[in-house]
Amino acid sequence: MLKPKPGVDTIQPYQGGKPIEEVQRELGITDIIKLASNENPLGPSPLAVQAIAKSAAQVHLYPDGNAYYLKRELAAHIGVSDGHLILGNGSNDVLQLIAEAYIAPGDEVIYAAGAFVVYSLVTKLCGATAVVVPMVDDTHDLSAMAAAITDKTKVIFIANPNNPTGTMVTADETAAFMEQVPADVLVVFDEAYYEYVARSDYPQTLPYVLEGRNFIITRTFSKIYGLAGLRIGYGIAPPPLVETLNRVRQPFNCSLVGQAAARAALKDTAHVKESQRSNAAGKVFLYKAFDDMGLRYIETEGNFIMLHVEQSGAEITDALLKQGVIVRPMAGYGYPNTVRVTIGTQQENERFIKALKVVSTQLRVPGNNSLLNRQPTTEN
Repeated sequence: MLKPKPGVDTIQPYQGGKPIEEVQRELGITDIIKLASNENPLGPSPLAVQAIAKSAAQVHLYPDGNAYYLKRELAAHIGVSDGHLILGNGSNDVLQLIAEAYIAPGDEVIYAAGAFVVYSLVTKLCGATAVVVPMVDDTHDLSAMAAAITDKTKVIFIANPNNPTGTMVTADETAAFMEQVPADVLVVFDEAYYEYVARSDYPQTLPYVLEGRNFIITRTFSKIYGLAGLRIGYGIAPPPLVETLNRVRQPFNCSLVGQAAARAALKDTAHVKESQRSNAAGKVFLYKAFDDMGLRYIETEGNFIMLHVEQSGAEITDALLKQGVIVRPMAGYGYPNTVRVTIGTQQENERFIKALKVVSTQLRVPGNNSLLNRQPTTEN
């Protein structure tokens, strides 16, 4: 058989979960809840749903390959020109465009251990050398990442907040880091969960773009805007970088329906605020429940929480699935004894905690009375 180019055979194909309908059929459960993919449990804005329905009559037409109206409205929302924007089929697409445009064999790419898996994927795909920097307290160590820069460094990927740990780097840490980055190194801040962050020390990275630095911010409509199924993401970058990215972008990478939904979602600020309120309340509820159960977890700035368990996170995931609750094991990110749970609605959060308590009594560990880690929490 034809052999792939170097690097491709080192990539593990994405293993998606089974559709909820198939899990329901296999287990005979009719009320499964999915808390595995960091989706907005409130769903999309009603305005977006209306726009989807209206645009459906035009799906025989190709979408606007330049996303003219979406870019214009998004630019006004952010406070940049439309020349600062690159649209993608989700922000993952933008990350891959960055790799295709700028990363070549022999280059070095810096990212953190336990960061978003796509950074590793695109580095391998381009035949570059990965420089993986350990995290400190499950957070990007920007000082160590700056120290790892060499004359071969081409791109640095930073997820802020990070998926799956939910941690963030601060404004002061980012400023100190950027002072050490050479002008010819491209820094990519992946801000998929930007709208969920409430901390005052979160870095505002847009000035680096407006200063004309080699700096790209990636964001998405998949998370707080509730449009994950329509795959609309974007990058914010100096116009010369955007021009380069457009050279490798497919002309119709953002669907007609997705563009219409994103434009409508952008207008519904009330839905965004309610999503933020619901997430904050759910976070408080789950923290208290975990504390009451003696479980260790990482405080999050996103819409998900990484929970430490006593042994295999996959085993916990399978046990919860039988209770009708889907969560995500994190072994693929280097955390074999953890699960990541999306913060759901209050009803979903209560259902998850109830299922977790059932699982903790069903699964036993030698020398312990529960599969769940019941050590006093010290990390939260």
